[in-house]
Amino acid sequence: MNAASNLRRVWDRISRLDLVASLLAITGGFAYLFDASGSIFNYLKFIALLAALYLLYRVLVWGRNRLLWSLRNRLIIAGLFLAFVPVLLLLILAVRSAEILYSQLASYLLYEDVQHRKDMLADIAEHIAAAHSTLARGVSEAESERILAAQSHAVHDRELPGLNIEFSSDQTLLRKVAPNGKFFAGLLQEGEGRYGLERDRLYILSVRAMDEPPGIRVVTLWMPVTPEFLATVAPDLGAIQLNLMQRYAGGPQHGVLYTTNNVQYETTSRIVARNRSLQPAMFWVDSPVNVVSRLDSTYIGPDGVVDPVRPVLAVFNARPSQLSGRMFSSLGELRNTYLIAFVLIVIAFLVIWAGAFITGIVLTRQITKAINELYRATQYVQAGDLSHRVRIERRDQLGVLGESFNLMTGSISGLIEEQKQRQRLENEISIAREVQDQLFPRTLPHVPGVEIEAICKAARAVSGDYYDFIQLSPTHLAIAIADISGKGISAALLMASLQAALRSQVLVDGSERMSTAELVSRLNKHLVRNTGDDRFATFFIAVYDSATRNLRYTNAGHLPSFLICKDSALHLDKGGMVLGVVEDYDYEEGSVIVAPDSLLVCYSDGLVEPENVYGEEFGIRRLQQAAVHVQGAAPQVVAQSLMNAAEEWAGTPEQADDMTVIVARLR
Repeated sequence: MNAASNLRRVWDRISRLDLVASLLAITGGFAYLFDASGSIFNYLKFIALLAALYLLYRVLVWGRNRLLWSLRNRLIIAGLFLAFVPVLLLLILAVRSAEILYSQLASYLLYEDVQHRKDMLADIAEHIAAAHSTLARGVSEAESERILAAQSHAVHDRELPGLNIEFSSDQTLLRKVAPNGKFFAGLLQEGEGRYGLERDRLYILSVRAMDEPPGIRVVTLWMPVTPEFLATVAPDLGAIQLNLMQRYAGGPQHGVLYTTNNVQYETTSRIVARNRSLQPAMFWVDSPVNVVSRLDSTYIGPDGVVDPVRPVLAVFNARPSQLSGRMFSSLGELRNTYLIAFVLIVIAFLVIWAGAFITGIVLTRQITKAINELYRATQYVQAGDLSHRVRIERRDQLGVLGESFNLMTGSISGLIEEQKQRQRLENEISIAREVQDQLFPRTLPHVPGVEIEAICKAARAVSGDYYDFIQLSPTHLAIAIADISGKGISAALLMASLQAALRSQVLVDGSERMSTAELVSRLNKHLVRNTGDDRFATFFIAVYDSATRNLRYTNAGHLPSFLICKDSALHLDKGGMVLGVVEDYDYEEGSVIVAPDSLLVCYSDGLVEPENVYGEEFGIRRLQQAAVHVQGAAPQVVAQSLMNAAEEWAGTPEQADDMTVIVARLR
């Protein structure tokens, strides 16, 4: 049954593209197996190869997901990366560093040997010049120069094969290679074919001027860099090849290009050391090091122009064992001690690494076992069995985690019950919100010359702000706004009581002639007698007569509404204290004749108290300026604009208090 379910899951994972790719791969495999030829079969084989690559990718992705699903496998792979990858990277870094070190050492050995030969020529020239200045009487200059040359050959011919010594009064070569001095020693490429040197060859040259009473004599020592000479240079190196260069002027390329100091050079000829090859390897990791180095030479062109720095590329190889022997040949008596210490350190490192690896495997098994127990426990919880508990074997963090899981499963039933109670409470709050919505005006009154709009945004599910429009007569309209102390359900209940009391007072015959101060006094007594001492409400009511354009109002501790006409605003602040505090309190009624096309704005404190990032409140003055800015628009546009202005000032959609605004256009 398990095998069938596994096959079913695998089949469900296979897409149509996988089936097509499998069919193409099988068909192409048969074409390759039976050696079918022809353009169609070749194309089929190519498509089959692409399909096989796609299937391989799919298998690798599936295998990776399958392998990494288990936490144990993930930890094992992570451990392998932590254990092996850093070691591998360190080994690669060590190998690359050794290659760089050995390359630099090999380059140094070649350079040092060539430099030594150059210094020898310079020393010989200096000794000849010193001896030439102390000619014995009776010995001619030519005889003395012949004797000095013969002595130098006798001493240095074995170490400097092919050494040539020439005396002359011609200073042309010296002036070219050393225009500001009397001495030169270095590599020279001769392109003129003069001065006794052959063209397009490389020489080690030393030229020195000798001040003599008859005149200046020049001694020139040169030694051609030949394959035989290269066979004697740097014996620790393997095969050596010197590549002479010339400036590359474009056109067909005949050699390898080399760029230095924004100048391109091209290889022209090669000098290969004769009978010289790489030494045999001393052990299996003794792989050769291939090096490309540069030697600087002076070049005299066929036209006599001198290039003081003409590169010569040296290409050679070497065995690390030979170079190591050269480096560590001076360890002396402590050489074996150093080697034994190094081997012991390597063994200790391997032992520590193996111990750490085994410890990591043991810890991984312990961790994954605890995680597996937790996973099995979650399966029980998912099935609805809340009585299952995780077995705790150790008092470590995983044990504490298992204990926490047991405590969590033990409290899930209580949490489920609390969730049910919270859901019932949310349903009740939703019902309260629907009931409160019924308390707000459902339709706008139809009073000639009056356009009115209101917006109320609750900070919570239900609002503690209250507004109302009540048409008292064909020309009389009552506008009320209140802010109940507190928030939430308690404030909403007090708002409902205030709304009922207000409508019971004004929905009677002749209520349009009632003083607003008397009306507010009755509401105040109602709240004092029917609410607690800690409950109160700010309240504002205005009665507008469109026939006489008279607006009567009373403000009971509410923020002053304002009447805007053009650029001026009149604050409606006459009245008294808040409702619900003192039972017998005499309120005052205010009255004002409204100019044509005025705008009445009533609001709650939630609209002026939002603060910006600097802690500054939006305030009544900014609210009034915002209303003046859009006073010519429709009441709905004005109300929404005031809401947006307050929210933009706060810079956050979260509300700290209920926000209510009433806008009435009095034509």
